[in-house]
Amino acid sequence: MKFCYQTIGYLETPFAEAEGAPIQPSGAVGVKGRLRLLPEYAAGLADLEGFSHIIVLYHLHLAEGFNLTVTPFLDKATRGLFATRAPKRPNPIGLSVLRLTGIEGNILFLENVDMLDASPVIDLKPYVPAFDSCPDATAGWLEGRAAKAENTRADRRFEGAGSDEA
Repeated sequence: MKFCYQTIGYLETPFAEAEGAPIQPSGAVGVKGRLRLLPEYAAGLADLEGFSHIIVLYHLHLAEGFNLTVTPFLDKATRGLFATRAPKRPNPIGLSVLRLTGIEGNILFLENVDMLDASPVIDLKPYVPAFDSCPDATAGWLEGRAAKAENTRADRRFEGAGSDEA
């Protein structure tokens, strides 16, 4: 079964290419960007200004192909694709929780942006701590490694349609 989604906007970020970009929002603290919603969707922003964070779903537009096993940025071992946040996926959809610092018309001002410039936005939702936070969550193989995301930057391992090895 195939699905078709409409682009509702585009991200404006300082990252033109994956190499050197943060790999998670925790590695992009304070990095500013914007989400430029297409004008026909602007009315949907009503009442969003009271939220401190939003969840942004976007298309990983530079990702090509995928492998079911990858070597993720925070490990040297090969892992199953679905146990990672690697960008090359069967459906290259990105998800970031970002600080919302303002809204002017159809433009959302964001902080902690880790995504590439011109990424097409699929959807956005308010982050609600009571719904979206899981205090008893565990992080599998990332346990003890997740904090390294703050200083880890992307390299070329996920470029092109070829191998995912570094």
